[in-house]
Amino acid sequence: MDAVRVSALQERLAGTGWLELVGHFAGALHRSVSRRRADGLLLVGTEAYEPWHLAAHLDDEAAWSDVPRLAPTLLRHRPPAGAPAHLAHDLRRLTEARRGATVLVVAPQAAGAPLLERVQDARRGGATVLALDGGAEAGGPGDLGGLAHERLAVGTGDEVPFDLAQHLVCAAAGQPPARRSALGRLAELAARLTAEPGIRRW
Repeated sequence: MDAVRVSALQERLAGTGWLELVGHFAGALHRSVSRRRADGLLLVGTEAYEPWHLAAHLDDEAAWSDVPRLAPTLLRHRPPAGAPAHLAHDLRRLTEARRGATVLVVAPQAAGAPLLERVQDARRGGATVLALDGGAEAGGPGDLGGLAHERLAVGTGDEVPFDLAQHLVCAAAGQPPARRSALGRLAELAARLTAEPGIRRW
């Protein structure tokens, strides 16, 4: 992200409330992975969308911010045979999730029944569920929005594209929630987004 895009982003988001929404969601993620008995972050997408990009950035942010539990375990719907160990985790991990675990579901489109069933298993087991979705979920008891303890819905008509929302959440999640101005938080997020990436394991 270059300076021109950062400036355009500042102008576009000023007064929209988007930074507050992102900050609230990212704060919930930070608190969940930092609590006393936190037991890891499980990151899962839909069958059609694996959040590789977000996984890599969360991994980097965990190192930059010294919040090791922010580094996710990526869960895959159909990991191929012979995949490296850290890329071979499937949806059974959701069924096994218990209190202390954090599940972050990234779903630009509808999550689908098989994934929702496993997310529901995780919630019943005591895991904290957060959803970053494309706004298609109605938020009823059987939908992703209804299962999530915290949700950030990013619709196609919103000021922030879905990919950019992931960047903003990731950058903000590394820092404890603090009382700063919206523009101050945006400046900090922009600085993080323009920084050189660390060594990634993805």
